[in-house]
Amino acid sequence: MLRRFGARLARKVARRSNRLAGEVRRRWAAFGALWRRSLQLRVVVSTLALSSAVVFVLGMVLQTQITDRLLSAKRQAAISQTESSASTIERELVAVNPDSDNVEAKLTNAVNKLVSPSGDDQANAAAGAFEPVLADGRRAGDGLRPSVTGPFTDVPPELRKEVEREQFTTQYTTVERATGRSPVLAVGIPVRSAGRSLQLYLLFPLDSEQRTISLVQNTLVVVGLLLLLLLAGIANLVTRQVVRPVRQAAEVAERFADGQLDERMPVVGEDDVARLAESFNEMAASIQRQIRQLEEFGQLQRQFTSDVSHELRTPLTTVRMAADVLHASREQFPEGLARSTELMVDELDRFEALLADLLEISRLDAGVADLAAEPVDVRGIVLRVVDSLRPIAEKAGVAIVLRTPGEGPTGETGAAAASGPVGEREMPEVTAEVDGRRVERILRNLLANAVDHGEGQPIEVWLAADDRAVAVAVRDHGVGLRPGEEELVFTRFWRADPSRNRRTGGTGLGLSISLEDARLHGGWLEAWGEPGAGACFRLTVPRRQGEELTGSPLPLPPDAPARDQEEETGAGDPAELAAGRQQRGEAG
Repeated sequence: MLRRFGARLARKVARRSNRLAGEVRRRWAAFGALWRRSLQLRVVVSTLALSSAVVFVLGMVLQTQITDRLLSAKRQAAISQTESSASTIERELVAVNPDSDNVEAKLTNAVNKLVSPSGDDQANAAAGAFEPVLADGRRAGDGLRPSVTGPFTDVPPELRKEVEREQFTTQYTTVERATGRSPVLAVGIPVRSAGRSLQLYLLFPLDSEQRTISLVQNTLVVVGLLLLLLLAGIANLVTRQVVRPVRQAAEVAERFADGQLDERMPVVGEDDVARLAESFNEMAASIQRQIRQLEEFGQLQRQFTSDVSHELRTPLTTVRMAADVLHASREQFPEGLARSTELMVDELDRFEALLADLLEISRLDAGVADLAAEPVDVRGIVLRVVDSLRPIAEKAGVAIVLRTPGEGPTGETGAAAASGPVGEREMPEVTAEVDGRRVERILRNLLANAVDHGEGQPIEVWLAADDRAVAVAVRDHGVGLRPGEEELVFTRFWRADPSRNRRTGGTGLGLSISLEDARLHGGWLEAWGEPGAGACFRLTVPRRQGEELTGSPLPLPPDAPARDQEEETGAGDPAELAAGRQQRGEAG
């Protein structure tokens, strides 16, 4: 039973210790965050720390100097008083026989002379009160009872030995009193009397000096604390005068960055902060002019693209009609002329697709693109896109595999290969509020690019969803992307390898339009790739319009957990695994 009680007590103590440690860590983290963010706090704390060190050193020096001066003055006055008292004792005992029976009475009379008002009043006033002790130390050395008067036991033994050797000595010590231990200054001097030496000791209490030193210490502590508080206030005031304009500049810069281009800093005075405000305002005005010029140029460019695209549709329609007539009669032409007719029709198809993409880009740039969002089964869109690109994939010898997270390769439970009609496959329904036409266009572009760059390797299409988002990833195992190309792939007309032949006849605007379509949904379109390991594009859209995305149901790339697990279990060459981790960290 005691063991169980001890175990419960230990668990309770451990829980409380953990809570206390967690609270300490939380407060320390909060202070650390405040310390990193607040320049004013750092300056004030640094000033207080340095000022505390300076005040402490100065206080110690002042206390040492005052203590030394008090004790030195007390010692000089005590020495003078002792010399005067020794002369008085010698006069009183000049004819006294130390071996007589009434020697102690005569010693007592001589000591009484020292404390009587007839003594040296000026020396008494300087040295203060004292307790005299007169003793014959040599009698104790001869084995006889010493002749003493006064509190002989309060005299330190070391002082007695020095005085018995005819030395004039002083020593600080403490003695027991009714109120406790009290510091005293003991002064000893040999006294000549009837042919032999006696020892005179004067004990000067240091209670007054101790009170003075305590008062000085308390005064220094109070003054030091007041000085630190004053310095903290001054440092806070001075720092605030410098930090406040900086904070204002930061707030103005944030609003300026948010698009409020008319924001400016107030200019007060002619000091350095005022010059900083003037420079900031000049910079903001220059940036505003340049941004407006860029907006005008962009508007002109978008307008030009839109106008050219619209104007080209009419002649293109005429050329299309003529080309269709020629293409329909190509069997009547010679072989070379028939081939030219086919090439012309193919290029006209590409030209029409390019014009359509340019018009779409113009609408997206102008901000007039409409999003016809409605509840749609994203699963059906994925299957429809895969079916539409099946002939191109089969012609290129590429297999398309549909996956969801946790599924194995083609043929295992839950996996769907690209063999047979995709629409007949059993897949769970995934509903989201999206524009089906735009999502289908995004997936068609991603899958077509994967076929073009997959190098004949299988292409994986991943579909996953959670309560907030739906994600579709297209993963190929072809040439991949070099570091830094994850952002360039969405640039208009950018191509990683211009010499590569396209199988799908892309226009170079597909990924740019796809990125804008994803943004219209409030979603993400992200890219990942490694040279020789392939590339992956992940589309993530919210399940309900207006919701903000906080994460994606799929990692990027989707097979990252399996690869990481393979590395952790030690499969493969360690050097290759380490290199793969480094590349993924740089590319992700």
